[in-house]
Amino acid sequence: MDIKGARRAAPERRNQFVRVLVSVASRHGATAEIGWRIAAALGQTGQTVVTVAPEAIVSVDSYDAVVLGSGIYAGRWLTAAKDFVQRNQAALSTKRVWLFSSGPVGDPPKPTDEPADLAEIREAIGAVEHRSFASRLDRDTLGFGEKMIVAAVRAPDGDFRPWDEIDAWAAGIAKALMPEAVAV
Repeated sequence: MDIKGARRAAPERRNQFVRVLVSVASRHGATAEIGWRIAAALGQTGQTVVTVAPEAIVSVDSYDAVVLGSGIYAGRWLTAAKDFVQRNQAALSTKRVWLFSSGPVGDPPKPTDEPADLAEIREAIGAVEHRSFASRLDRDTLGFGEKMIVAAVRAPDGDFRPWDEIDAWAAGIAKALMPEAVAV
């Protein structure tokens, strides 16, 4: 097993659940709601789950795993999420980290490109996986500049979040976090 794989191996503890941090940078709440859904799914499997905004986290040392999400604006992650990664890069690189982005809208969701800064973030911390989920767009919640961008790209209003896909992804994370069964 390579070094990256070794540092992300399941915790040595048996028959114990892990402590998971779910942190989400969200401008208008749609991405935060995805994070809350993921946290709830992990909590239902017995994991100890803590949800904290990225700008409020001082250290990730007490967590075994991290799920970090960000809304996408102008093709990039929000500053709060990127700053969190920069502040905690060394510690995050020793943990199992799952990333998700929320921002494409429509049916099918557009744009389909990954955020421009995601490759650098993934490389910096050696994330296990990244998922991109469609989001919600409500023009009434947007500022003037955001409304101009949305109009320019002709993004449709509506809630396009794929809750079944989000639930399945969270279940996959929960399965990956479960300690190995102990032989009787």
